[in-house]
Amino acid sequence: MRAAYYERAGAAREVLRVGDIPDPVAGPGEVLVRVALSSVHPSDVKLRAGGRPGVEGIGYPRIVPHSDGAGTIEAVGEGVDAGRIGQRVWLWNGQWQRAQGTCAQRIALPQAQAVPLPDEASFAAGACMGIPAMTAHACLFPEGSPKGKTVMITGGAGAVSFYAIQMAALAGARVLTTVSTAEKAAYAREAGADHTIDYRREDVAAAIMDATDGHGIDHAVDLEFGSNIEALAQVIRPNGAIVAYGSAAMREPALPFYTLMFKRVTVRTELVYLLPDAPRAEGIAYLTDALARATLRHSIAETVSLDDVAGAHEAVEKGGRMGCVHVDLA
Repeated sequence: MRAAYYERAGAAREVLRVGDIPDPVAGPGEVLVRVALSSVHPSDVKLRAGGRPGVEGIGYPRIVPHSDGAGTIEAVGEGVDAGRIGQRVWLWNGQWQRAQGTCAQRIALPQAQAVPLPDEASFAAGACMGIPAMTAHACLFPEGSPKGKTVMITGGAGAVSFYAIQMAALAGARVLTTVSTAEKAAYAREAGADHTIDYRREDVAAAIMDATDGHGIDHAVDLEFGSNIEALAQVIRPNGAIVAYGSAAMREPALPFYTLMFKRVTVRTELVYLLPDAPRAEGIAYLTDALARATLRHSIAETVSLDDVAGAHEAVEKGGRMGCVHVDLA
């Protein structure tokens, strides 16, 4: 089968190769999926570049990259219902702690990681679920429904934020978000944001307090914890929650402990790869229903051929995109 792969860390065009590798075989408890689309996320490009904290080298002699994707089950391993053959599915954690990810014509993985894709949903929608949509759900709902709350979602044009804004708005929250351009502000408002703040031009904490008539926020979903925690600590209400899923610009930030303690604020990190079974199941159920009823919008920034996988990685590294980047394997 044809696949993208790399055998050392480095720049995309220096290390990524496209060629033939052996087809995988579904082992016990696994399914073999013919991949239609593979999604590229920041974690995928950071691992390929060698920039993931706590990860030395690439971990395997050869890696087929990417965690997310969508496709059709072609075969099943021992112990898996043969009735799943032919089922359309979306995939999660494809390359987490293993060498073969979704950027290949086929992938074998545990059957739980191939979630049935409703007939109403496209492969493009399914390929966005694993990291962006699941992270958004995990950041919003474990502390309870955001209904009636004021929610701050930083980086409103990002892939995770795009889903988090929609989910919070659909649940009945008032949604504020930060953006850097007028175009991104419009994009976030289309997703359901009630108020946008230009973090390059405005004092974010002051703008939040102004937009909330001095009341502040109940919940924050944050992609740059180190850069944002001081402002969030100022505006979070007592008994609120700050859930962070990234801090790339400041990997070891200082914490304004007493400001947070005297508001009894919950500060939690989220890593979608390590979701426990219960919130994972809740997220999958939510997303399955959303896909079946088309209650969420999906934004695809770019779809490229397998031969241009390096270009897809570069598009993600460059930043500024609005939506997921997909590699077409069909």
